[in-house]
Amino acid sequence: MNFKKSRKTPAKVWMFIGTGFVILTAIVIGCKVAQNSVGNISLNPFEPYKTWTQYGGGADQSKYTELDQITKKNVSQLKVAWNYPTMDNIEYSFNPIVVDTIMYLLAKNNSLVAVNAITGKELWIHAGLNGITRKGVNYWESKDRKDRRIIFSLSNTLQEIDALTGKSILSFGDQGYISLKNDLGRDPESISRGASPTPGQVFEDLIILGSAPGEGLFSAPGHLRAYNVITGKLAWVFHTIPQPGEYGYETWPKDAYKYVGAVNTWGEISVDAKRGIAYFPLGSPTYDYYGADRTGQNLFGNCLVALDARTGKRLWHFQTVHHDIWDYDLTSAPQLITVKHNGKNVDAVAIATKQGFLFAFDRVTGEPLWPIEERPVPKSNMPGENAWPTQPFPTVLKPFARQQVTVDDLNPYWTKAKMDSMKKIVAAAKSGLFEPLSDKYNVISMPGATGGANWGNTASNPKKGMMYILSKDHASIYRLTKVERPTAAPLSAAATSAAQALYAQSCQSCHGVNREGSVGPALTNIGGKFNADAFKLLVSTGKGQMPAFAHIDDASMTSLYRFLGGVVSGGGFAGGPGAGGRGGAGGPARPATAITGPVVATGGAPAAVEFNSQRATKAMREYPAGVQRFDEYTTPYGLSNNDLVSPPWTSITAYDLNTGTIKWKKPLGHDARIPLMAGQENLGVPEGSQRKSMIVTSTGIVFATSKGGFLYAYDADNGNLLWTYTLPKDTDGLLTTYQVKGKQYIVVLATRNYTNESINHSKDLGALPQGYVVLSLPNKKK
Repeated sequence: MNFKKSRKTPAKVWMFIGTGFVILTAIVIGCKVAQNSVGNISLNPFEPYKTWTQYGGGADQSKYTELDQITKKNVSQLKVAWNYPTMDNIEYSFNPIVVDTIMYLLAKNNSLVAVNAITGKELWIHAGLNGITRKGVNYWESKDRKDRRIIFSLSNTLQEIDALTGKSILSFGDQGYISLKNDLGRDPESISRGASPTPGQVFEDLIILGSAPGEGLFSAPGHLRAYNVITGKLAWVFHTIPQPGEYGYETWPKDAYKYVGAVNTWGEISVDAKRGIAYFPLGSPTYDYYGADRTGQNLFGNCLVALDARTGKRLWHFQTVHHDIWDYDLTSAPQLITVKHNGKNVDAVAIATKQGFLFAFDRVTGEPLWPIEERPVPKSNMPGENAWPTQPFPTVLKPFARQQVTVDDLNPYWTKAKMDSMKKIVAAAKSGLFEPLSDKYNVISMPGATGGANWGNTASNPKKGMMYILSKDHASIYRLTKVERPTAAPLSAAATSAAQALYAQSCQSCHGVNREGSVGPALTNIGGKFNADAFKLLVSTGKGQMPAFAHIDDASMTSLYRFLGGVVSGGGFAGGPGAGGRGGAGGPARPATAITGPVVATGGAPAAVEFNSQRATKAMREYPAGVQRFDEYTTPYGLSNNDLVSPPWTSITAYDLNTGTIKWKKPLGHDARIPLMAGQENLGVPEGSQRKSMIVTSTGIVFATSKGGFLYAYDADNGNLLWTYTLPKDTDGLLTTYQVKGKQYIVVLATRNYTNESINHSKDLGALPQGYVVLSLPNKKK
């Protein structure tokens, strides 16, 4: 058993009692807004399950609402109340938040926009926030409601904007920002990435953050941090890679904390606000697929960790994968629910994993609700690699995803030629949930690097003990290759082949087969445009229409850069210009675009602009003195065959955690290229659940999005499909629901381009422009 409780867990857990707030009239400086009556302002803007003032709806990340206007009987009557076009071609993943009658969203070339939540009318625009966390922002206000702040990461800084005026709060931190390269136990000038792609969680006067430092060799550690929202002062830090004298240090080689990176929360954080406990899903250590330099169990890699939200003190943890060499990060939001267990009400926490497992615990003590077994798994044949001999398996909760691939599982809709070819590949490979990777043969992991459940993919009815999971059965085909040390010499054949595969998988659809450009610009002479650092930052954080590819490790990124014509020298980087503009994406700054509307500020805190333009000048290149250096092995993420197995490729699964059973499971969406037979269920969509989300209502509806540009409403009790809505573009990010003046709204963001032009709904007659689609029921006839 690998559950561990802190030796110093306090006997008494402090309770947090919410305080009512004074009702104020909303004022927006520079905008003429009608005064709100008492009925339009929430007495408690953080009222659980009634508001959406935080990323994910609230601290517990349940995505659950007790707004009850939309029911099973009338959901099919939902119509567009208003829409807000983003006025650009950027693919956003933003979760709008709503405070009183104001909605905050991201649009217009990464501008933060405040709009009237009833009409969509713009109130203010803070333009040009290139590099802002694209998944969302968070909100804090003082008890008297006079001080209201929007909190967000921008490149490698944490910043705040006045929620009423839209202007930067320059009293926060150092002239309006704090550096997220600090407080990680490494030289800040050696760190290229310190921010998180998700906005963290607000608890009392703290903003609690994860990070995404990268997954390559010598990436920074992903320590958990909390900062005071008023001053920006560091409140606490929890070392996810323990330092000498700390719990878990013995699960690593000596001095591993000096060179091992990641073990970070880049997904969603959940907080039990009453008890003051924060729950963090942690990722794997670097390297993802080869751990010869980190022999041991590697705490707190792949752990669900419960910390005292006020102090950062560890209360308990559970490790879902020991010594991870499969990139089985925990990323989905831990679900805080109350269940009936052994005749008693138990406040529980449940975590869904990439490998398709669901684990459930008493959220206070960390004790598993049902037994978890340590079972033997295969050994590794890689030099220096000591795969952990056992891994944890739930005994009662059945997996929600497939975990093995054979030739009998292959996609029956393939052509005969492809089927014959893939049968040979699968027959010659090894497959299994914890089959170690090798450089001698292919290994098929099922689910793979992006399979199972990921961020945004979990929701619950916390009062009924029901949990809902979006997942995909997406296998990865891996083969390790030795990493070449940086050199100006040509790439080897193996490295060239790997880079070609990565380009075909991640870049080719936009930049063309021969890099001549199509949807995206040409990638010829890349070395003359970007140096290696700038290229890595651009690809990992995204820019404009290009999404972020944060999962690509440094070695693969370097090979891709060299494949595209960049030059990397052994002693440092050689190539084009420096890291570029403040957006954190590197390269030449995007030409300024005129933003129409009530622009009140541009670019965030002025002092942060120069800071964010600086690149890492002391990047770590070698192990510390006295540490043995191993050869380095890596692999692409093996995601080119997203439809390797037979359908359904994506599913929505409902667990009753009162009994530990799957209540129902249904395919999520349908691949429109495959006609359905009469009476046949949907088949799901390859990659259909990635970056998608749900809302669970007290009226018995589960709203869910899927690849293909659809919003679905399922019956929460049995999974029956109640309603389908076609969006103008594909959708990413979390849904939002809120209520103003007695009317409930659902917000869905539709800005992602369709990968299959034959189902491009943006060309439909009367289609809305890309942007935010706000739905509500028609007004009742008087």
